[in-house]
Amino acid sequence: MYPTKNYHWRIAGFYFFYYAFVGMFSPYWSLYLQSIHFTPIEISILMSISPVMRMVAPNIWGWLADHTGKRLLVVQVAATLSAVFYLGVFFTTDFWGLFFVLCLMSFFWSASMPLVEATTLTYLGKNTAHYGRIRSWGSIGFIVAVVGLGFAFDYIAIAWLLWAGLVCEIGILIFARQIPKTEVLAHHTDHQPIRQIVMQPQVLALLGACFLMSVAHGPYYTFFSIYLVEHGYTKTAVGALWALGVICEIGVFFLMPALVKRFGFTRILLISFSAAVLRFMLIGWTVDVVGLLLFAQVLHALTFGAYHAASVGLVHEFFKGRHQSKGQALFGSFTYGAGGVLGGLVSGPIWQHWGASALYSFSAAMALFGLFLMAWQSRYRKG
Repeated sequence: MYPTKNYHWRIAGFYFFYYAFVGMFSPYWSLYLQSIHFTPIEISILMSISPVMRMVAPNIWGWLADHTGKRLLVVQVAATLSAVFYLGVFFTTDFWGLFFVLCLMSFFWSASMPLVEATTLTYLGKNTAHYGRIRSWGSIGFIVAVVGLGFAFDYIAIAWLLWAGLVCEIGILIFARQIPKTEVLAHHTDHQPIRQIVMQPQVLALLGACFLMSVAHGPYYTFFSIYLVEHGYTKTAVGALWALGVICEIGVFFLMPALVKRFGFTRILLISFSAAVLRFMLIGWTVDVVGLLLFAQVLHALTFGAYHAASVGLVHEFFKGRHQSKGQALFGSFTYGAGGVLGGLVSGPIWQHWGASALYSFSAAMALFGLFLMAWQSRYRKG
């Protein structure tokens, strides 16, 4: 039976505030760091802390959740400690001070989402194609943050960003206590070591391709806002361009049940990787052509929206029963974590020595390599 509306909104509220925090952090944190006079290399290091923690922390928390069977308690503890350590950003503008604060905050902040993803998909049961409709509330939260702050920062100091982040942390904490409990059903793979599942060729290919997609997006999340401002775009326009991509992403989330039924997860991913190659080339070489830049942002519907829903759906199909939390944690750690780290760290040197066009050409190349891996993966799996 399809889940109740009441529970739908409990999960949706968590997604809203979690991704509102992303909408605060990804577009504007680099501008805040630039405002307190950090260099491009320092900015790339500080912006890479979150994906580093997404690489390390979820595996620890995923193992703890599956080992204890108390998935929601782990989410609630992590949300509480994330909010507590976030308060440190109000007390330091020193590089090493912020480095320490962001490490602690991100270690707990990154713990929640893989566990909530596993909870959502368990909650949906056989209706996993409807995942995007709940996840779309995260995209709405992102839009509210990115548009509202983009408009605000044309009139107020960027330092007010810190308070916006605190509001998001409190929202995450409140809704972490509202998420419904779900029962993890036994599966015949429960006795298998998770390594046996991971070493399947189609699983390795999926993880490798998604790792490359995260590498490709590293420069986008690290320098896109700075890139636009340097080319004369106002902060309102920066927020609007980020929001355009996410609005299109929401549309795709609502279409996912029909798209999955018609094309299957693997074909959707092949289209997503192809779109990413085109998108990053357009960003890198046509930033001053507004029409093409708008089209590049529309492609976010495919390069993130369709990509994320399809990849999470495939991971859920590969990792069943007691492996659900560990599977989503492993996926998040290796792709958004390790891939995001590499993409973020290489952004600074490429940006500084070769410029933005070379940086986003690098992103396009990573997406192309990911496309090759997905094409190879499709030999092992239909749909």
